[in-house]
Amino acid sequence: MEEHDLLTIDEVAQYLRVSERTVYDWAHKGSIPCGKLGTTWRFKRSEVEKWVDEKLSGNVQSKTPQNITIADVLSPDRILLTDSDSKEAMLTELAEVLGASESVSDPAALTREIFIREELMSTGIGFNVAVPHVRLNSVSELVMAVGISQAEIRDYGSLDEEPVRIVCMVAARADQHAQYLKTLGVVSTVLKSKDVREALMSAPDEKSAFLILTQ
Repeated sequence: MEEHDLLTIDEVAQYLRVSERTVYDWAHKGSIPCGKLGTTWRFKRSEVEKWVDEKLSGNVQSKTPQNITIADVLSPDRILLTDSDSKEAMLTELAEVLGASESVSDPAALTREIFIREELMSTGIGFNVAVPHVRLNSVSELVMAVGISQAEIRDYGSLDEEPVRIVCMVAARADQHAQYLKTLGVVSTVLKSKDVREALMSAPDEKSAFLILTQ
């Protein structure tokens, strides 16, 4: 394989000496660390190498819980009520909140990777919601922070071109791919509800917002 950071399915298959179909199946099931750029699977070289080392050494992580709830990864102190009206300001503020978690050992790396991820593709999923997310070796356990702005963030670049008001930032350990995907799915499902979104945007304080998200 060529010496670059992002690998294709074909390059990973060559490196691991398996079929492309096998790599695709692993990616689809969340067995191997990877992510999508648009509709195409991509793999970070460093994460694939670490995954291989763990498999060969028998250092297999514990099985991902079947059910993940927002209460498992969020606490009231990681909810931010703000007046930020720009994407940069919101992401910076929220990364600072998430970086204060005991699960994050390198807050600067978290902030840097969040912005790098946004440069690749906006995490604005529509309906006034954005879900920025990263996986890092400096994160010990999956953790989330939520920012709710009283102002409209019009420069976020959402899929539906609507302003963002609710930002759920998720950070996971590099090898927590399956749990990471499950958490993103749960967040998306909860925030599909118009009633939940409107209640969050009207929440008077952090505790109320936490209860809305977890109940």
